[in-house]
Amino acid sequence: MVENKKIYFASDFHLGVPTYEKSREREARLVRWLESIKHDAAELYLLGDIFDFWFEYATAVPKGFVRFLGKLAELADSGIKITFFKGNHDMWMFSYLQKELGAKIIADELVIERQGKRFYLHHGDGLGPGDAKYKFLKKFFRSKFCQWLFARIHPNLGIGIALRWSQNSRIANNKKEWRKEAEQEWLIVYSKEVLQKEHFDYLVFGHRHLPLDIDLGNNSRYINLGEWVNYNTYAVFDGHNLELKTFEG
Repeated sequence: MVENKKIYFASDFHLGVPTYEKSREREARLVRWLESIKHDAAELYLLGDIFDFWFEYATAVPKGFVRFLGKLAELADSGIKITFFKGNHDMWMFSYLQKELGAKIIADELVIERQGKRFYLHHGDGLGPGDAKYKFLKKFFRSKFCQWLFARIHPNLGIGIALRWSQNSRIANNKKEWRKEAEQEWLIVYSKEVLQKEHFDYLVFGHRHLPLDIDLGNNSRYINLGEWVNYNTYAVFDGHNLELKTFEG
């Protein structure tokens, strides 16, 4: 980590829903946020569901988001390291962003250490107890066979079907998630299980759509990054502490 530089974390932009107009408004807000951090960012971690749907055909990707992708390219060209995590909405992310932005693509968890602090990073889908149906579907959708099958569908049809399906999601319908008791929050339960095996200062997730900063004891904290339909939240590590913040711009 470069001295006096910061590390930024954000997730769940869900670009593409609920409407083109609303998505463009969110994209403009994200571009303003990226502009505001480019002067002091060393690294940027985007922890999944950046796009509400994403599939890379051999010669085509979903259209749109050019201002957002252009701003990321500007940051990458300035030397800021960008890491994308696959979420449950954009798990079919392959090599396009790696080639265009020099970004690292992470399928599951990533462990990093910065300034003596250990971070456990994951989008958060399919972790912890429960949700057996999604865990099965995740294995199927991530299989090479499923990806091969979908790639056989013409982009106009394949992307059209996916976008119509995504319109039924809670985030597309602007429904806020409710915070559960700690013992019922799957990602908190999962974080505690991880901490039984090894220590992390910060366990950082997206997926849950609730900005949360919870003390897990023994100098460990659970951070959920929230989302950008309702909250516009992100986290920043200044070399000493990880803080959850809201973008007001």
